[in-house]
Amino acid sequence: MQWKDRRQSDNIEDRRGVTGGKIALGGLGSIAVLIIALLFGADPRQLLRQLPQGDNGVQTSRPTNPEEEELKQFVAVVLAETEDAWGDIFRQAGKQYRKPTLVLFTDQVDSGCGAAGTAVGPFYCPADEKLYIDLSFFHDLRTRFRAPGDFAIAYVIAHEVGHHVQKILGTSDRVNSARRYQSEDGANGLSVRLELQADFYAGVWAHYARNRGIVESGDIDEALGAASAVGDDRLQREGQGYVVPDSFTHGTSEQRARWFRSGFETGDVRQGDTFNAADL
Repeated sequence: MQWKDRRQSDNIEDRRGVTGGKIALGGLGSIAVLIIALLFGADPRQLLRQLPQGDNGVQTSRPTNPEEEELKQFVAVVLAETEDAWGDIFRQAGKQYRKPTLVLFTDQVDSGCGAAGTAVGPFYCPADEKLYIDLSFFHDLRTRFRAPGDFAIAYVIAHEVGHHVQKILGTSDRVNSARRYQSEDGANGLSVRLELQADFYAGVWAHYARNRGIVESGDIDEALGAASAVGDDRLQREGQGYVVPDSFTHGTSEQRARWFRSGFETGDVRQGDTFNAADL
């Protein structure tokens, strides 16, 4: 992605090295479950409330390095590009886009949805309309999830911004209300459709980025690789050795990649109605 010397968003809240409390996680098993459950935008309010919390008021400090600072700049550019894209899309529809804030944190953070640790992965909190990211996650994206490349990172950010778009349009509120009256299977199905729409919106942003001339050869393959890497079927197969489709909350690798590609190819928000799509 051609991102050097481009505008960086001012809507970055840097809390790295300063935390408001400890999160006590029950070992590696809990970490794996949280990453799978919350990766890329599941409603964090449900799971964050279940995390046991330790001492409050703890402040820590971790020195940054040039590589991490460059990553921060890249993240700020991607956020700026999403601001421009969705600002234009909303204006064309006669609406106004509210820019979200992206919070960078180290190890743990207090959000409008509760306290969270790095283990939950990147998430969007609809209560305060902020995206939360520990930059160390992108190392895991490249190594653990085998999804390298700067556009894989851009996909993650664009997906979380997609959840912000859903918040503005009222989609996420309607889905959360509807989930209360569903069985577990039905609620999971609604979550899948919400996540796939966020993938579609990430693709819409990539369409805009291509028109802006900042998408390079191989970028879209990197994003598709990231989308596939976090499919429920792949994560479950690698994590527990078998797949339980009824427990899916984000969609399969094929579905996530396909809906991202659809958004990228059409660039048309109207084509992303996953809730009425007969074939996900």
